Amino acid sequence: LPAIGPIAALKALIGSPNHAHKGWVWEQYDTQVGADTIRRPGLGAGVVRVHGTKKALAFTSDVTPRYVRANPYEGGKQAVAEAYRNLTACGALPLATTDNLNFGNPEKPEIMGQLVGAIKGIGEACAALDFPIVSGNVSLYNETDGKGILPTPTIGGVGLIADLDGLIAGLPAEGDLALVIGETRGHLGQSALAAEAFGIEAGDAPPVDLAAERRNGEFLRAHGGLVRAAADLSDGGLALAAFELAEAAGLGVTLDSAGIAQLFGEDQARYLVACTAGNAAKLAEAAAAAGVPLATAGSFGGETVVLGGDAAPLAELSQLYRTAFEKSLNLELA
Repeated sequence: LPAIGPIAALKALIGSPNHAHKGWVWEQYDTQVGADTIRRPGLGAGVVRVHGTKKALAFTSDVTPRYVRANPYEGGKQAVAEAYRNLTACGALPLATTDNLNFGNPEKPEIMGQLVGAIKGIGEACAALDFPIVSGNVSLYNETDGKGILPTPTIGGVGLIADLDGLIAGLPAEGDLALVIGETRGHLGQSALAAEAFGIEAGDAPPVDLAAERRNGEFLRAHGGLVRAAADLSDGGLALAAFELAEAAGLGVTLDSAGIAQLFGEDQARYLVACTAGNAAKLAEAAAAAGVPLATAGSFGGETVVLGGDAAPLAELSQLYRTAFEKSLNLELA
């Protein structure tokens, strides 16, 4: 990729309609009907109480069409894996999925190839993660002037929180450490940064190691009591996930790495967690015993976002993040 500073890269993401805050959408309707909504829209999977019990259900839907176009098989696997991670990140045990297979004209060989490859990847991931497809639909021939839509096999997932004491839905607190579960290699092919900052959609989709997905997810669920907040790492990598958690808490964040690939790479099977220094030590000990990669990435606190040696005030970045989506709509409607 062309040279870019970490803060400029973050601004390119949070200033784009794809990754800006979407409050403009969900603030227009009541998300509290029945008073059983536990985790409101805006940050990861939604969580709804099973009325009259201590159980809850978590819901998510995920797909990255850029990945599927570049590599239908890996893209199909990734859609399932991301849904699995989003549910796991709030403490839910992933139970089942529904698929919504949206493609162009399957009479064209390249479109049929996308469809077949994605289904193979989805099937393999569902089997490996014990996360079966229980329903779904198919929408084909989605084209305008002979050009098909991006292949979009959306995966909707539902998970169970058997006891609300196991819910992970907090936000980082001042002084919390930022830890990454999973291995970071810095995969930038088909990344959100490349697409948003440079208009580049090139390279391969990130590979999905399904054994690592299951191992790391089971580790987080088993040790969720040590974690105050968690998010899966997907579009935008570590930097975007850390900013979103910090901004929701009204805190700054410091990430130690200055490398663009380390900050914005989209390697799979990873989670960002926030916890106290004491709990971080316990988590590190447990991770070493379980053979799970775990690294300290930085800390939460203050009023500044620091990425390596690059910094900007949280207030400035938050203003951009919370207004970019509505501004983009106004420009399109003007």
